Amino acid sequence: MIIQKIRQKNPLIHCITNYVVANFQANGLLAIGASPVMADGNDEVEEMVTIASGLLINIGTLNDTMKKSMLLAGKRANVLGIPVILDPVGAGATNYRKKAVQHLLEEIQFAAIRCNIGELAAIAHVEWQQKGVDSGTGSISVEDEAKKVAQLYQCIVIVTGEKDFITDGTQQQWITGGNAQMTEVTGTGCLLSAVCCAAYVADQQPYRQLAEVLKLYKQIAEQAATSTQYIGDFQIAVLNELGHLSKGGEQ
Repeated sequence: MIIQKIRQKNPLIHCITNYVVANFQANGLLAIGASPVMADGNDEVEEMVTIASGLLINIGTLNDTMKKSMLLAGKRANVLGIPVILDPVGAGATNYRKKAVQHLLEEIQFAAIRCNIGELAAIAHVEWQQKGVDSGTGSISVEDEAKKVAQLYQCIVIVTGEKDFITDGTQQQWITGGNAQMTEVTGTGCLLSAVCCAAYVADQQPYRQLAEVLKLYKQIAEQAATSTQYIGDFQIAVLNELGHLSKGGEQ
């Protein structure tokens, strides 16, 4: 199981992320045996990423200073062959975010993009009405546009929602399951991106590894929902399930 391989490898995951979810992401990475570092200062990100196994870039609370850090760290990671994962939170909500994501995609070679359907629409330049950082409404062929983006940027694209879709531009699959409570707790998608970053570097078959993580995350949501009826406890239950599975517990 890939989540157990993460614990065995204990990768250092450098997260340049948003302040809403940083604590949840760090605890989630610790729960699966990875080592998180949440460094985003311009003066240290290039040095920090040199000792990391993977880099996560999450634009949830984007500003110019953080964008500079993302570019510095991402370019350095590319030079060193360190995989970079992009979480383009709310990419279509404002022109600023849309332009920033486009700039990041032009300057950095990403190993994978983990987004929701509205963020995919923004990256693919499909008309869409995004609702803040939520997915919003519109009409899009997830399969077609995700494959185009994967081929254009030569990376794996993951589109999460009620059903998840993953493609590397050639292979593709839908993944079902999960629980709606995941949408009632902030940061569950952002945590998934961090887990995907750890999974990407844990073995030698990244597409298979990420597909497995998506299936496990759906199962974790289902199991967490059975253990509590309260939304505050649900977030804790997700962390508990991540830790349980990573230590060899039954699904």
